[in-house]
Amino acid sequence: MRRLLDSEPAARYRGLPLVVACSGGPDSLALAAATTHFARHRNVPVHGVVVDHGLQPGSDRVASDAAAQLTGLGCVEVDVARVEPDGVGGAEAAARRARYEALRLRRPEGSPVLLGHTLDDQAETVLLGLGRGSGARSLAGMRPLDGPWARPFLGVTRRTTEQACEELGLRPWRDPHNTDPAFTRVRLRAEVLPLLEEVLQGGVAEALSRTAVQLREDADALDAVAAGIRERVADSRALDARSLAEHPPALRRRVLRDWLSGQGVPELSDAHLRAADALVGDWRGQGGHALPGNFALVRRRGTLLVECGGRGTEQRSSDG
Repeated sequence: MRRLLDSEPAARYRGLPLVVACSGGPDSLALAAATTHFARHRNVPVHGVVVDHGLQPGSDRVASDAAAQLTGLGCVEVDVARVEPDGVGGAEAAARRARYEALRLRRPEGSPVLLGHTLDDQAETVLLGLGRGSGARSLAGMRPLDGPWARPFLGVTRRTTEQACEELGLRPWRDPHNTDPAFTRVRLRAEVLPLLEEVLQGGVAEALSRTAVQLREDADALDAVAAGIRERVADSRALDARSLAEHPPALRRRVLRDWLSGQGVPELSDAHLRAADALVGDWRGQGGHALPGNFALVRRRGTLLVECGGRGTEQRSSDG
């Protein structure tokens, strides 16, 4: 907790109220206890937010009990936010979107929101990314600080949070979804990780967490280099494909991802980025490439342009 919140990247939050997101589970209750202890020594208030998704019978009682425990721990203000996930993209994704939006709306301006993700959650995230082939960004896992979100417990095991709750006399809620094998993450937690721990003789969760840190440091360094390249080869309308072609593919695709996102292109997959990169690093006069959101990327006279309505994908482009 102290290491993260007293770090230089968190300097902008010093003196501001801290917001703790609490589900009532052991991770978030232990986080609330640690946060209120930390805040007393920094003389800053702590606000608690309990998000009730309404997905299970009795969720209102669970939320009320969590709120009462937050008040008992010393939160100066506790808010129970009842949300209605829209279901788009699956129940987990919808609940996550609704939860994060509720937390954004209820935090005091400028304040960080502390989340109870643990080392075990990080290991599961890395495994999910590995299994889906999502690339280095996904394997880098969750960031400890990704404003306004702060995750002080990424180096703390789930077992430690449970022990903390027991020692402090807290009453954590056991979410039945956390044991439901219908959810991929639950099977990773209950089946895959224990098997890996057995086969590799322990330490797997810690190793996956270390891998996330290493990949995140590498990715940050590459992103910084790519940002410098983008300043030289791109503006708000066009990108100089000939100049970008002089750089390695890993840097080119980073430049393309950021530039295309700035053009309003949503949800770029690895396949989309590689096809876009072919217009730079494997240029043979091919036609443009269709992108999500009814956009198309085309190359004309050594320059990449984004067009609306999918134009430019049927005829060959020209570098003349």
